[in-house]
Amino acid sequence: MSDTPLVTQLAGQIVDYIRAEKAAPGTQLVERRLAEHFRVSRSPVRRALTLLEKSGQIGVNARRGGYEVLAEALAVPAVPQAAASDEDETAYLKVAEDRLQGRLPDKVTDSKLARDYGLSGAQLRRVLARIANEGWIERLPGHGWAFLPMLTSMQSYQDSYRFRLTIEPAAILEPGFVLNRPALAACREQQQQLVEGGIWDITNAALFDLNSHLHETIIECSRNIFFIESLKRIDRLRRLMEYKQALDRKYAIVRSREHVVLVDLLLADRREEASAFMRKHLTSVSIEKMIERAR
Repeated sequence: MSDTPLVTQLAGQIVDYIRAEKAAPGTQLVERRLAEHFRVSRSPVRRALTLLEKSGQIGVNARRGGYEVLAEALAVPAVPQAAASDEDETAYLKVAEDRLQGRLPDKVTDSKLARDYGLSGAQLRRVLARIANEGWIERLPGHGWAFLPMLTSMQSYQDSYRFRLTIEPAAILEPGFVLNRPALAACREQQQQLVEGGIWDITNAALFDLNSHLHETIIECSRNIFFIESLKRIDRLRRLMEYKQALDRKYAIVRSREHVVLVDLLLADRREEASAFMRKHLTSVSIEKMIERAR
């Protein structure tokens, strides 16, 4: 069974935490403490640790059991590079485009997808696992797949930004707001790498993931489950449109600089300024996105 978006995101947050804490190789990773730190149950932590062990970023502690930090997890988090133009990526982007353009029905079968896109069974499983983890398709009981709703119209896209303008600045001012400093510091490092040149090599999909992860990390600090879940749902709905209609990179690098400033304000505990800056940032992005969409 493929991992859920929660598990894959949590795995990344655990690596960010290890790096921010500068944990030495061999440091024991305690499941209970991680669950308390990230305010989740132990089940997703356990699955996230299993995922990290499979990817070689943490190891099994032969003497004490459980998992321990490996040197591979301590490197500075790198900005993802442009994906190779392989068959999986091509098929994934073709499915996304066909879905956005209404060329795919709401429900599809494995056999039809494999036939229409010329994919082997293994390729199809990889592509569908990626799409399912991103949250825009789900397996039907017994047979086939169902695509989930997405933002496709100009009005719904614009409404999503107006909604974000309402909740994201407000979330920063929530009375229960508590900074997750390690996670925010890791996000800042990633955004700084974009500013320093990574913005020109990263794919639209990877750029969306980095930026949405930063905004979700900030809103998670509010500890308001309604704000948190609302933003994550919006991000799932707008994912494909963002892939297709990403910001011009000359604008995107400006937004990455703004992300760095925003995180710095939060880390300095200047929340009133951070909230106002978030509103200004989202307003600018929404205007630029509407201009791009209108072209």
